[in-house]
Amino acid sequence: MWQFWLILAGIFLIMEIITVGFLVFWFSVGALVAMCASFFTANIVAQASIFVIASTLLLFVTRPFVEKITKKDTEVKTNAYSIEGKTAKVIVDVDPIDGKGQIKIGGEVWSAKSYNDTVIPKDTEVLVEKIDGVKAIIKPLN
Repeated sequence: MWQFWLILAGIFLIMEIITVGFLVFWFSVGALVAMCASFFTANIVAQASIFVIASTLLLFVTRPFVEKITKKDTEVKTNAYSIEGKTAKVIVDVDPIDGKGQIKIGGEVWSAKSYNDTVIPKDTEVLVEKIDGVKAIIKPLN
């Protein structure tokens, strides 16, 4: 039976390489543990039980560690949301009554409105708080 468990471990390992989810790998290790058990007992039920128990234990014991290592801490903002949190310069007065206002950030011109509906004069350095539709919500840097 050891050949069966070795082949099964190889199949699980190939599946892990294809899926890269680091989930099927533990079934491969469990099959190797069952292969070692097959040298001591010929009982297929005992070998299968060892495979299931070893795979399950390895999966649950190591999963938090694996998630911690492979965790993606950095979220890359793209498109319009990439300007959130950056500083800009007001090039047209931001006036909430007239609904006018523009800022320049990174060579791009954006329509803008103030964070708390106040007038922000031209040439003021501002912080882009968030994006609301096609307008940047800004507040002056103090």
